[in-house]
Amino acid sequence: MTSSEVRRQDADAALRLLCDGELELEGRLVDASNTTLRAILTLDGRTARCVYKPVRGERPLWDFPDGTLAGREVSAYLVSRATGWDLVPPTVLRDGPLGPGSCQLWIDEPDEAEPLVGFVPAEAVPPRWFPVAAARDDDGAAYALAHADDPRLARLAVLDAVLNNADRKGGHVLVGAEDRIYGVDHGVCFHVEAKLRTVLWGWAGRQLPADAVQVLDALAGQLAGELGEELAEHLTLGEVAEVGARVQRLRDAGRFPLPPQEWPAMPWPPM
Repeated sequence: MTSSEVRRQDADAALRLLCDGELELEGRLVDASNTTLRAILTLDGRTARCVYKPVRGERPLWDFPDGTLAGREVSAYLVSRATGWDLVPPTVLRDGPLGPGSCQLWIDEPDEAEPLVGFVPAEAVPPRWFPVAAARDDDGAAYALAHADDPRLARLAVLDAVLNNADRKGGHVLVGAEDRIYGVDHGVCFHVEAKLRTVLWGWAGRQLPADAVQVLDALAGQLAGELGEELAEHLTLGEVAEVGARVQRLRDAGRFPLPPQEWPAMPWPPM
């Protein structure tokens, strides 16, 4: 069995647990802007932690319809799964103690995991890192917000462009077991208007990797079929159509997008 087949088998098992497992709340993640709860899932002797975000705990936003963030979380997983990159942890929409909401597999970051995004002294940006913004600490010392020139992150940057992710903070990039990376917190994606805000601007304007071009070509076909139908369960038809339009624009350009001039290019706070 290949490594990709093993990952798919693990993902299928995780989805069964997420969908059908008994969900017991552990506590609340207090830094989150919406109600975000950690819980334990149990099914047939198997257990796992998850992040449960009930729809009733979603804070109203001026530019996204109320009660839609959980479905956007699930949609981000569906697109990630379709790419074969599996950058978003398994995520489902299900009922829970506080009603319907998104339920996403919890990712533990090993203690030895090295962060791929962060603030570093301006004069000491690590080799093969991109500085993307300047900053100063409380004492006035110069720092840079930077990220690694890492092909895994480059894939995440492409995925964010497809999702129209309005909130790719550095803290939303996790390094899990076996050095796999994950992007989390996708509630403000898939708007029909361009809203890309991210800290992953290091490749802006550069040519897309060959594997990304192949993935975009495959996505275009999937959006016309089963993937499009799956997304339509959580997004409007206009939002689904815009996913396809963004894929086509990226494919035609053959390059990573440039930072916007019409709206902030980065989320706040960036981490």
